[in-house]
Amino acid sequence: MNKRSFILIILDLLLILFSFWLAIQLKNVSFKIYFINYLSGFIIFTTIWILASIINNKYNYSSYSLRHLSKNILISNLTALSVVTMLIFLTRNDYYSRFLVFVTIAIISLAELFIYNLWGLLKKTEVIPDDVLGKVERSLRRAKPVPVVSDEPIDPTRVIMVQKAILTEFSRDVYCFLEQNTNLFSEKTLIVSTTTRFNITNQPNNTYKTIINLKRVNDIRRINKFFEAVNEKIPVNGVFLCMAETQEERKARILRKFPPVLNYIYYFFDFILKRVFPKFPITKDIYFLLTRGENRVISRAELLGRLISCGFNIIEEQEIDHMQYVVAQKIRKPYFDMEPTYGPLIKLRRIGKGGKIIKVYKFRTMHPYSEYLQEYIYRKHDLQEGGKFKNDFRISTLGRFMRKLWIDELPMILNFLKGDLKIVGVRPLSKHYFSLYTKELQERRIKYKPGLIPPFYVDNPKTIEEIMESEIKYLNAYDKHPFFTDVKYFFVAVYNIIFKKYRSS
Repeated sequence: MNKRSFILIILDLLLILFSFWLAIQLKNVSFKIYFINYLSGFIIFTTIWILASIINNKYNYSSYSLRHLSKNILISNLTALSVVTMLIFLTRNDYYSRFLVFVTIAIISLAELFIYNLWGLLKKTEVIPDDVLGKVERSLRRAKPVPVVSDEPIDPTRVIMVQKAILTEFSRDVYCFLEQNTNLFSEKTLIVSTTTRFNITNQPNNTYKTIINLKRVNDIRRINKFFEAVNEKIPVNGVFLCMAETQEERKARILRKFPPVLNYIYYFFDFILKRVFPKFPITKDIYFLLTRGENRVISRAELLGRLISCGFNIIEEQEIDHMQYVVAQKIRKPYFDMEPTYGPLIKLRRIGKGGKIIKVYKFRTMHPYSEYLQEYIYRKHDLQEGGKFKNDFRISTLGRFMRKLWIDELPMILNFLKGDLKIVGVRPLSKHYFSLYTKELQERRIKYKPGLIPPFYVDNPKTIEEIMESEIKYLNAYDKHPFFTDVKYFFVAVYNIIFKKYRSS
């Protein structure tokens, strides 16, 4: 037995004890009395549990995927449950509470599945690299929208044909949007309604400057591959127009479609299947088996982020007839190697002490692909009080709740244990935010280790300038009295958070 397996056995023993304690609390009886009376049975149960775990390789996690690991946990725990149940039945022993036995096993199983999958997600979570995002931002700054002007003669027959085809399927508002934002009647404009990448790649090269797809992006199985195929078929500054039903529009449609109460019940199950299942390795295959990747839920942030990651700049977007229409301009080739995770855990590249890039753990509070939109949001909305973006649609509903309670920052404790962060200190910043600081403060900041609790919660600054002043004030005090300053800032920050309700977002 190796060291890791031994540690996992110790962890399992602690989980058994905790689960037994929690089951007793649920039964609302004395833990001390029950523990003494159940001690012999508790030892037998623990022995059976550990033996079943060893036999089913539950502690040998290194060579298994999360799916196999979860399967081993369930098989092992069901084996232990079966043995314990048979012992109770065969011995006709009514002394032990069935409630305590079964609830304890249920709690242990849920705890193990959560802990092991959390560990696996931390290991598998991809890092969102700022060096690539920097290239995205530079590309967006250089890109200039090309006005929709065409000198080529327009064929009246084609105009009538295109008008009839579009107005048969779509409203006049959609038609006007297409006409205003694309060379709709040009021979160099390809109009399709497809979810298949083959229908794009099969088109001749060097032929089209504009591609319009009037099929929902939601029904495309491999969205990025489809966008990449479009990118390949049009030249730089070429235009791509697509449409999608965003998750907000989907929710509104479901609530309109069904009667009250029933609509929210339907939406709950739709939320679980379409938004929760795709985010976890153990349920992702179930999601694709049931849906084949069709009618997927996609947020506005994910739609725009995917386009930017695939080499496009967002020129125009508008909601028409409960659909989001987006006009994008090709500015470069896609980043084929970029696949931001859908999972609940992410690693963010942040600038640490000495300018070293550290990987900060956080729970995801933004929609997938939101990291590509930082420059777009900055250009469109600028900053609000507290240094955050105004009207930041990238943050999910659950994400806003998590940010208010700092749940999203709990994984940062791992960075503290690793020595990347200290308790109190300047906030670890992304390269984009770091670039907004003055050169002097940038050079000074990297001399210190960032912290979990920033000076923000002491001074409550409103603007980026006030945030910089707050950090300079903290660093000046820290230079004189490091320990005393951190203790003072810690207690003042905790007081302001609890009683004055200071929030960073």
